[in-house]
This record gives sequence, structure tokens and C-alpha cells, in this order.
Amino acid sequence: MSENLENGVSVSQKPKYRKYIIIFWSLILFGFLAIVLLFWSISAGKLGYMPTFEELENPKSSLASEVYSSDNVLLGKYYVENRSKVNFCDLDSNIVNALIATEDIRYYNHSGIDLKAFLRAIAGALSGKNRGGGSTITQQFAKLLFHEREKSNMVKTILQKLNEWVIAVKLEQSYSKEEIIAMYLNKFGFVNNAIGIKSAAKIYFNTTPDSLSLDESAVLVGMLKNPSLFNPKRRPDTVRFRRNVVLGQMYKYHFITKEVFDSVRQLPIDMSRFGHQDHLSGQATYFREYLRSELKKWCREHTKPDGTPYNLYKDGLRIYTTVNSKLQQYAEEAVSEHLGETLQPDFYRRWEGYTNAPFTFEKNPKQKIKKIMEQAMRRSERYRKLVKAGVPKDSIRMNFNKKIPMKVFSWKGEIDTVMSPMDSIHYYKFFLQAGLMSMEPSTGYVKAYVGGINYKHFKYDHVTQAKRQVGSTFKPFLYTLAMQNGLSPCSKFPNSQPIIYLDNGDTWEPRNSSTRDIGREITLKYALATSNNWISGQLIKLFSPQSVVKVARKMGVTSFLDPVPAIVLGTSDISLYEMVGAMNTFANKGVFIKPIFITRIEDKNGNIIETFVPDQQEAMSEQTAYLMLEVLKGVVQYGTGIRLRLTYKFNNPIAGKTGTTNNHSDGWFMGITPELTTGIWVGCEDRSAHFRTIKYGQGANMALPIWALYMQRVYADSTLNITMEDFEKPLDPVTVELDCDKKESSQGRKQDAIDKDEF
Repeated sequence: MSENLENGVSVSQKPKYRKYIIIFWSLILFGFLAIVLLFWSISAGKLGYMPTFEELENPKSSLASEVYSSDNVLLGKYYVENRSKVNFCDLDSNIVNALIATEDIRYYNHSGIDLKAFLRAIAGALSGKNRGGGSTITQQFAKLLFHEREKSNMVKTILQKLNEWVIAVKLEQSYSKEEIIAMYLNKFGFVNNAIGIKSAAKIYFNTTPDSLSLDESAVLVGMLKNPSLFNPKRRPDTVRFRRNVVLGQMYKYHFITKEVFDSVRQLPIDMSRFGHQDHLSGQATYFREYLRSELKKWCREHTKPDGTPYNLYKDGLRIYTTVNSKLQQYAEEAVSEHLGETLQPDFYRRWEGYTNAPFTFEKNPKQKIKKIMEQAMRRSERYRKLVKAGVPKDSIRMNFNKKIPMKVFSWKGEIDTVMSPMDSIHYYKFFLQAGLMSMEPSTGYVKAYVGGINYKHFKYDHVTQAKRQVGSTFKPFLYTLAMQNGLSPCSKFPNSQPIIYLDNGDTWEPRNSSTRDIGREITLKYALATSNNWISGQLIKLFSPQSVVKVARKMGVTSFLDPVPAIVLGTSDISLYEMVGAMNTFANKGVFIKPIFITRIEDKNGNIIETFVPDQQEAMSEQTAYLMLEVLKGVVQYGTGIRLRLTYKFNNPIAGKTGTTNNHSDGWFMGITPELTTGIWVGCEDRSAHFRTIKYGQGANMALPIWALYMQRVYADSTLNITMEDFEKPLDPVTVELDCDKKESSQGRKQDAIDKDEF
């Protein structure tokens, strides 16, 4: 019996056929629903962490805060991660083209997932042939933002990859293609403490992302595959191969010509400009460390829009300072040249063969030196760590006397040696330290700041932290008082020793270092030029210590000042920061302007958070300030600062003052020109360590040459526009006598000023 046929299918087979169709479409529908459910679960965070919409809109990365000079040079950073943000417009086309050609050639044609690349990668994995990765640039960025390293478990790995897909799509919806490229390069860690393209460009090639060459761009993009493996500092041959792969991709996709490809691929890997970035190296290290403490205070007192305090190490602040990078460089070079090439070698020679060097104690030297060394040991970082670890004191002493390998500072570079920590402390006691601060008179802007000779090995700051006796650099406060009370630079006093009766019934008689001109009358200008202590004694007798203290306070000195007659000889401990600010009052026409270090702070997006202006107050009349400049010019014309004329050949108007303390432990020089007020201090860490004679230990020998070397460089740089003109005269005519130089200058007195500085 024959079966009925309908469309070639027997009627009896129809139910069975329909059953298979239903099963087939059910499976398709179930699979589709399963995939939808899977991606919904992933998107909802049911199968692992999924960032919220707010997090996708504002992906969080720790951004380094950057410190810029007034001429827009990056001085340094504060960071947890050395990452700085750049925008797409800040990227050279070479780095963008290299990235797209190597990592994702269809980047502009997909929405976060490149199915063709994914299938190609799957086929390669199944066949055992490497046909390239399947991750897009967006997926790679998603992995950096929200995932840890891939797990070895296959299921977890697959789920993580699916997570990346979802995040990539969301990122593509939230950002433009250009923004994603910039954020990816900002996020990537290029090893060697280079996190982000800006840090990588600086550390590896000492350049910026907008100035990367084709060769440099190919090296950095090559690192994206595996930064440790393709580390140009450690594996140049491997890196060269990888760089050429990147160049080959750029040629393949017509970003470069064959001629360019053939030329650049031959180049060696050039790491000559490689440099680590940390707080121990680079320009203005002491200045940056001083700013760190000030900025941390600022962050505690200022809040972000969300109400939380700013974080100096994570919020990507941009701090614009007053320091000029060129002036800072010249200041650091001047300190290094004088101390490293002249003064420190002299110090070693003058102490050669002496048992207790470099200390000078007449009584019980061994006992006193032992006390100094003991105190130094207790102040050391090693001692604090051992105490914190609970190490017994006897064991700590044994530790300090055990010889170990170490690196120590020298002016010719670090020395690898073997010595005990105690020996290293004694070794460092020999080093002369220095501080320099230079500021702009009319603005209060600090243009150069050198806190010491090497921040890595000597972290104590001799600009703002240290306070030392100032010697005769204090005398201008006394002479200012004299000018305010009707005296002039040419007012004369007898050169005789005064006797001053103290409140307790004792007497004080200041000593002079020179026996010249005893009994004759000399002008105040000549007296200050030669740092005559007898005239200072007569002035303090005429006025009062309390009056001098008031003048110093108006000029910005905040340190303790003991109102006794000896104050005029500089017995008080004052910081270099205070002294420079005070002396600057003369150049600023009698107005004290507090030295300022920061002009503005911006957030990571360039919005100005705060601007800064210096505090000011009138300390004296413009006439008094001008008279003091005339008095201080005598120091350089024929006084203790005459080396600036005779040795360093400066002929422009310079107001200055040298200073030397008891036992010549401290050497000072204050140099004032119309456009820069600069102060320098030089001395050892301990006051009991110093030159054996005043010839070498005076301020004119220790500090003044640094000022000269600094200003020689400044005047030689025409781009700074710092002139050699005279100080501006007051608007109201000066009615007192100023032309008293001819009466007081003679070659004999010049030589006396050179040979003997003040105590």
C-alpha cells in the first residue's frame, strides 16, 4: 500500500520532522537566552566584579602631582605611582600609529570587540600557530583598569575575558576613540618606575609624548606586549627585535614608507638619555622636599568637590613654583664648583696630619668628640630603625662598629667601600655644607634654592631648616636703625673701642680684627665695609638692642633674638631663608616681602584651585633703603667683599655683606643686585668642625665665591634678561651726603679687607 506524499515528505513523517524543527529552534532560542542571561549576569556583576556607570565615567588612577618651574620645566613629582596624565592631543602621531598598527589595526571600525581578530586568535590557538592576539586596545585598557592577572583556571579565564568584553563595550559608549587611546597609554606600566606614557618618554628618552621620534615610539609600543621582557635598559637586543616588529607592522599598514622602515630598523637602541626619576635625583631636590611638607599641610586644609582632602600622591595636582630652572641649575653648579673643586680640597689639606681632625677642642678633645659621635649615631636613620626593631643598645653599638659594604658620597662620585657605620659618620663630619637662596626683589619669588650639597647623602636643609649664627651679616639691621635716626653713610665716628655697661653690672667691649685706623674718624660706610666692630659697639650704645630687634622683626626675622649688645655681632641663630628675605627689603625700596615659592596649584584637569601672593609690609622708608644700599656697596667697592672686583671682575653696582662667626664656624655672604637678592651660607654640620684659620674660614673665602660663580653664569645667559644696571633712586631726592668713598678707599685698606674678614 502506498503512502500519501506532501511536498516530498510522507504524511506519517511530518510529526517527527516538526519535532526536530522545534528542538532545533528551541536550542537556538535557549542558547540565545543563555548568552543574553550570561552577559546580563556579567554586566550586573553576578559573575565577578563589574564597575558601576560612575566608575566607567571616572576610572580611577593614582596620578602623580607634578612640580613645575616658572619657565615650565618639570622639576619633580610626588607619587604612589609615577603616572602623569596626558591628553590625546599631547601624543605624537608616531606613538598613535605604532599602537594601532601593532595592537589593533581595525580600532576605528569596531565598538570594543573585534570578532574577526578574536576568531583568528581562536584558530591560531587550536592550530598551534600564533596568528596574533584577539584583544582590542579597548579590551587591553579594560583589563588594566578593572582586572587582576588572568587566572590559571580555564573557567575563570573565560569569565574574565567576557568581563573585558562587557567593560570594553561600556568604555566605547562612554569615551571617544582618542580618549581611550590616551587613557590606555596613561595607565600602562613601562617598568623602571615609568607608569604612563609621559613618565616613560621622560625616563627612557628624556623627552615628552608630543616629541617622541618614530624609533622611540616603536620601542615603547613594543613594550606593551611584555614590559619586563622588552625592557630597553636590560635587554637591548631583544628590544631591538621587538621594535623592528612594530616598525614592520607600521610599514605593512602604510604608516611609514619602505625607505623609512629600512633606515630606522638599522638604528641601535639608544639609552644614553635614560634616567631614573625619584625624589633623590634631578633638580632642586631640597626645594622639592621642602615643598612636600608645605603641600601636605595644604592638602589637609583643602578639600575636593566630594568633600575629601586632596591627596598629594594620588590626585595629580600641578604645582607651579617661582623657581627658574636655569637659575636653579646655575646655583647648584656654583655650589658644586666652589665646594667640590676648591673649598673641600683646601679643608682636607689644612687638616692633614691632625689627630682630632676636623674638630678643634682645647680641653678634653677625645671626650667631646666621643659625645659628638654618640649624638650623631643616635640621630641616624640606622639607629632609629634598630631601636624600633627592639634591638638591645649593646647590640646596636656592635652593629655600628661592624664593617660592612656601603656607598659613600664624594665630590667625584659615589665610592663603593667597606667601613663601619661609625666610621662613615666620622667620614661625613669632614664635609663642608652649603645653603643658597636667591629671590626676586619686587615679587618675592624665590628663583633658586639649594639646601645642601647632595640630598641623597645629606638630607638636612640649610635654607629653611638650619639656623646658624649670622655673624656680621646682622650689622645691616643696626645700620638701618642709624639711617632711620638721621645718620648717613658719610657720618663719622671715632675708631675707638667702646665700653658698654650691662644691666648686671658687667661690661662688654667688642673686639676688632684689624688694628688699622685706630683713633681716626671713619665713616659708617667704611665701617660696615670693613666690618668694624668698634663702630657697631658705639651704635648699639647710641641706640639699644631692643630697637635693633624691632628693625629685624619688621624686616621679616622671626627667630629668637636676644636683646643684648652682642647681638650686633651676629650671635643669634637665624635661617638663611629669613636673612635673604630681610636683606631683600633694601632692594625692594623698604618694603619687606615674604619669600614665596608657589604661584598656583591646579587640579588634574587644569582647573586652578588656588593662587598665591606674598605677604608684604613696609619696614622702612624708601630713602632709608636706598641709603643702606649705598652703605652696602662699600663692602664690594673696598671692603670685605672686594674680591668680587679684584678676583671675579664684577664692575656693576653690587650691595653686599660678608659674615663670619666665632671660630669661623660659619661663612656668609649676602649679595644684592636690582633684580636678585642672594644669600649663601657655608660651614660644617657641627660648629666645632671648621677651618683652623680665619684666612680660609671667613665668609669672603667660603661663601662669597659661590655668589660670584652663580652670578657669572646668570649674567652670561642673555635669555634671563637680568641686567647689570644700578639700583633705582627714590622719587624724592636724597638730601644727605653720599660721596664719601674717595676719602675712605686706599690700596692699603683694600688689602686689609682682603686679608682679614670680620669675626
